[in-house]
Amino acid sequence: MSTPGSSFSQFRHSATIAIEDVRLQGALDRALSHFREARGNALSAVPDVEALRDHLKAIRQTTIANLAEHLETFERSAQANGAHVHWARTAAEASQIVVDIARAHNVKLVAKSKSMMTDEIRLNQALEAAGITPVETDLGEWIIQLSQEPPYHIIAPAVHKTKGQVIELFEHESGESLSAADIPALTAVARRMLRAKFLAADMGVSGGNLAVAETGSVVLVTNEGNGRMVTTLPRVHVAVMGIEKIAPTWDEAAVWLSLLARSATGQPLSIYTTAITGPARPGDVDGPQEVHVVLVDNGRSRLLNTPYEEVLQCLRCGACLNVCPVYREAGGHAYGSPYTGPIGAVVSPLLFGLEQYEALPHASSLCGACKDVCPVRIDLPRMLLALRQEEVAQGIIAGPEALAERAVAALMGNAGLWQLALGAARLGQRPFLHDGQLQLPVSFTGERRPPHLAAKSFRQLWAEGLEAEGLAAESLAAEGLDSQDCRGDDERTG
Repeated sequence: MSTPGSSFSQFRHSATIAIEDVRLQGALDRALSHFREARGNALSAVPDVEALRDHLKAIRQTTIANLAEHLETFERSAQANGAHVHWARTAAEASQIVVDIARAHNVKLVAKSKSMMTDEIRLNQALEAAGITPVETDLGEWIIQLSQEPPYHIIAPAVHKTKGQVIELFEHESGESLSAADIPALTAVARRMLRAKFLAADMGVSGGNLAVAETGSVVLVTNEGNGRMVTTLPRVHVAVMGIEKIAPTWDEAAVWLSLLARSATGQPLSIYTTAITGPARPGDVDGPQEVHVVLVDNGRSRLLNTPYEEVLQCLRCGACLNVCPVYREAGGHAYGSPYTGPIGAVVSPLLFGLEQYEALPHASSLCGACKDVCPVRIDLPRMLLALRQEEVAQGIIAGPEALAERAVAALMGNAGLWQLALGAARLGQRPFLHDGQLQLPVSFTGERRPPHLAAKSFRQLWAEGLEAEGLAAESLAAEGLDSQDCRGDDERTG
């Protein structure tokens, strides 16, 4: 597949543009703080939620460890229901399978529901190259399709768009003047235009939030009615999903669903939870005549039995994006991948190539917030560090940066040298300090202004504090008092 990628220069350039966009920063702050608050409220209402997270972690761990067995069970169950199951090793194979199904049914128009997997395999581009028109019907996905952009956020793809920008897109698409329209009016325009697409579409395409092996069902969670329209109105339906999205039984699926929406949007459940179990049966009032499920590997099986296997447990809830200090400033497009934020910083190099996404393992403060909020406690910081080590081992890091990293590592590994180097740097920076800002004649940090070293290190301040305490204690002792007497006076006074 061909994806934009994210080199160091690309990431820094895109992040700088996002950081300097005051409107964008405000929009991200509002949207992401809303998601964080909603998640906190939703999880606080669940009794013993930490035990539930541990239970889901165990389910996902055990399922991934026996993935082949569960996938084979799913295939048999789905085929018994009348569905066609296809296996795709690569993104190109997956797209070709969908194009071939469309051609076999003389499909001209495809109605799509929101799907990260179809973004990953670049299905829209493959359909268009085959003369088939794909139409995104999720409102956010439709907005970014009209603006010809990749998604900005896993669950809120158009979170960066203003109302004015959406009006311009809709006016261009509808040919109407909508300058005075409010949000409900814009939604009504989108609904009217998309309904015509639903009725005209020959084929529906969706992703799959998870699949249940015991019944061969594909489960979708959506908040807009478009998901059900896509899966029931067109005569052919194709679900495209990663091989890791398997739950052995509905009991495991129930635990998965109980944490998915709460972690993503703060809802107990999404508005719609749809299970597709084969094509329509005699007597059904709606439903497709054919159902195809495309199970996509695209590098996932390479991760089994490796230090990165844990990342296959991801539910794609997007909670890690909402708490990440880097994502909140740099924005989604800096990642150059359909998968953004901390999960994208791990998944993108693993699936699409570490060289192509060399900057992403470094797009993290390693604060651990992503691990704390993950419903399955995926240790993303550990994997980010492992990817950085691989970059050094494979020589991916550019010569000067690799040399600088090795030098810093050597200094930090020796306490005496580190203190000596800091002292020298503190002296050396003095000629370049102006109004409290470090202004170097040559920029080593691109467009970012490097911080300067404080006049005293934390160690010095700490030592001086202890020394001051010691002097105070000596003074009190000379007066026949001790520090406990003073604390007692304070408490009584208070």
